[in-house]
Amino acid sequence: MKKYIVKIHGSEYAVKIKSVEGKKAQLTINDVPYEVEVDGLTTNPTRMSTKTDIKQPPVMQSNVPVTKPAASTSSAYPIKSPLPGVILEMAVREGDAVKQGQLLLVLEAMKMENNIESDRDGVIERINLHKGDSVLEGDVLLTIK
Repeated sequence: MKKYIVKIHGSEYAVKIKSVEGKKAQLTINDVPYEVEVDGLTTNPTRMSTKTDIKQPPVMQSNVPVTKPAASTSSAYPIKSPLPGVILEMAVREGDAVKQGQLLLVLEAMKMENNIESDRDGVIERINLHKGDSVLEGDVLLTIK
């Protein structure tokens, strides 16, 4: 198993590559398992750079079904994941009215439960992920309008 520390936009991630077959790779990022598809792999996919400061990370797609957010409107506000983890509980549904400080979801990260709360009043316009889904730092969890 290959281990790397990858720095993306100033944040460090512990990446362990378990296996690579064709375009599919089994890996963990900060101890969260992923099966990803890597576009543009050459004939020797196991030969990877150990450079720790990656300016443009390779395009990777998780096999976790992720709905892309709708085209941004001026009134839509994305709630992003503050760190990588797994969604344990969704406390709201699309169309729900929310108040500032209200619990939106619970995210497990580094064996701790983290409450993700609304930082504004509004209505849940779109939920992009669901209970049990794995997320990376910066993924849009839901959108409030």
